[in-house]
Amino acid sequence: MSLSPFHLAIPVYDLAAARTFYGQVFGLEEGRSSEQWVDFNFYGHQLVIHEHPKTASQESVHSNAVDGHDVPVPHFGVVLAWAEWEALAERLKSFGTQFVIEPYVRFKGQVGEQATMFLFDPCGNALEFKAFKDMSQLFAK
Repeated sequence: MSLSPFHLAIPVYDLAAARTFYGQVFGLEEGRSSEQWVDFNFYGHQLVIHEHPKTASQESVHSNAVDGHDVPVPHFGVVLAWAEWEALAERLKSFGTQFVIEPYVRFKGQVGEQATMFLFDPCGNALEFKAFKDMSQLFAK
């Protein structure tokens, strides 16, 4: 499967804290920047953090139930290779990351079995990282 990189611009109300989070905690390479925004190489995709006042979703978290957990909405993230997901989970734990949903395998033994974890950036943007041992299960019903 060949994928085109996506571009995602998100609001952050503390540009310095978000820059540190994505750059140091995640170890993402920084690209272009200004005093109001910063580009990051987000696993081959372009993530831009833009300074912006707090949004409604950053003020108050909404969630939907998935596999017995409250999944924050909205959220974004990347589907990683299994070993890369495991390494990221360990890296995040080593930085003392507070998870909304701790790293675990959901839908065990079912179609779509996947490793997942949820966390917030310092500005309240929810992120999910997941992995499939069998990538053909990504869109399986």
